[in-house]
Amino acid sequence: MAVRSYAAPPTPWSTDLAEPAIHETAYVHSFSNIIGDVFIGPKVLIAPSTSIRADEGKPFYIGAGSNIQDGVVIHGLEKGRVVGDDQQEYSVWIGDNASITHMSLIHGPAYVGDDSFIGFRSTVFNARVGKGCIVMMHALVQDVEIPPGKYVPSGAIITNQQQADRLPDVQDQDMKFAHHVVEINEALRSGYQCAEDDSCLISVREEIDQQPASNGNQRSYSSSNSYNSMSTSVRLGPDLQQQVRQLLSQGYRIGAEYADERRFRTSSWKSAPSIQSDRESEVIDALSACLEEHAGEYVRLIGIDTKAKRRVVEEIIQKPGDKVANSTGKSVASTPTYGTRTSGSSSTVEVSSTGLSPEIQQKISQLLAQGYRIGAEYADERRFRTSSWKSAPSIQSDRESEVLGALENCLLEHAGEYVRLIGIDTQAKRRILEEIIQKPGQKPVASAKYSGGNGTGSQPSSYSLRTAAASESHNSNSHSISLNQETIEQVRQLLSQGYKIGTEHANKRRFRTSSWQTCSPIESSRESEVLEALEGCIAEHSGEYIRMIGIDTKAKRRVLETIIQKPN
Repeated sequence: MAVRSYAAPPTPWSTDLAEPAIHETAYVHSFSNIIGDVFIGPKVLIAPSTSIRADEGKPFYIGAGSNIQDGVVIHGLEKGRVVGDDQQEYSVWIGDNASITHMSLIHGPAYVGDDSFIGFRSTVFNARVGKGCIVMMHALVQDVEIPPGKYVPSGAIITNQQQADRLPDVQDQDMKFAHHVVEINEALRSGYQCAEDDSCLISVREEIDQQPASNGNQRSYSSSNSYNSMSTSVRLGPDLQQQVRQLLSQGYRIGAEYADERRFRTSSWKSAPSIQSDRESEVIDALSACLEEHAGEYVRLIGIDTKAKRRVVEEIIQKPGDKVANSTGKSVASTPTYGTRTSGSSSTVEVSSTGLSPEIQQKISQLLAQGYRIGAEYADERRFRTSSWKSAPSIQSDRESEVLGALENCLLEHAGEYVRLIGIDTQAKRRILEEIIQKPGQKPVASAKYSGGNGTGSQPSSYSLRTAAASESHNSNSHSISLNQETIEQVRQLLSQGYKIGTEHANKRRFRTSSWQTCSPIESSRESEVLEALEGCIAEHSGEYIRMIGIDTKAKRRVLETIIQKPN
């Protein structure tokens, strides 16, 4: 093993020419660089293309059993120290059995505790990451102390202590995965060392030669070691896992119901076995078992407020024909979809759908079930650009069928305009939802008749409106098909952290020279208005590059620059 390690260069702040100290059981790839006062403990794996430079800030400590993966950079400022577990001062301390994964940056002063996991391309700077923490991909942890056992989601920007203290706890499955990564890299370390030892390779080749020929070209992989993602479970989609996590964090219980085709048409759902646990891993296991048991049927997730004895969520998570993916003996439906919820009132609609998209119907059902009122607003192209919405006639009813009918009438009356749905908390006198449900160019089509429960016969008092939105697969809280869910989530995270949003545009020539021009400033911090302003910039500069800017107004700096539109 030809290790590329060098003494620290003489500098105005250091002339000691310290050299790395590498334990004999560690493996350091020859394509990595280690410079200066760096201690590398027993059974550490240093992968190719890593750069560990203690030439400015020093010393560095990498604890036993840790793995430093490809492309990782570890460096430190001249000033600034952290206290290691041995109570000594270090520029960078990485504890035992930690995983610093591909392309991560650990810049001192920085502390990463035992059994912690730093995801791909994440950055830790001037921060302490406690024992057993999981930091997912593309995250920034700066100027904070993350308490032990906390989970930092992908893309998170944690730059103040309040954000750090609010982070959720790591789940059992997360820790199992982190330990699994350590075990894999321990096996790789042993394998690399064996590959450089002729006697070791000879014994391995002899074992291969002694295996039966029938097994010579086969490789078996244990399903228990097949990880598709770093989420809390490979069995359910990330959106559904997040919804379960949110419901449990709010103190709600989780249930499930199922129905075959006949029962689904009559809305005669049957209850699945009760889920008594409030631990996320056990709830997800129970949901996975329900999906497997009722493969080929409809299955829906129920969120239950046990104190108020009411449902807060009903969402279809499996339909007949959905393909299940086996993993660890369980089955999972494809991406969750929303279904309609029939009204219990005496008024009935002659078709199973009112013409509003199932997602909107589901959302209305949930809002009404939670005691909120429904409203609507509309705007022509000019008013939309200036966010000057006008209120539609008030909807006083809390009966689902009547609310749907009023919304459809609003869509019909304002065909060719923007229409948005409003969810209203009348007690707190605030809006809890704003979502665009119609855009110019979407043609309303008169369809099924509506029959009241008074026995007077059918009246054309409601219409089924087939809009382009009805055929689109909207995600929860999606404001527009112009912005993808990732962009909407980024906007939500930035606003929740107190940052402002801006936009810039550039044609192809300006893009090549990085000469961006600023779109109209976005003064609002309301999510719906910010998303509308982003859409306005995209519409105004179609055919150009558009990038979204996250702005820390206090520090007067940018925290995010991401392209959200490209030509064509």
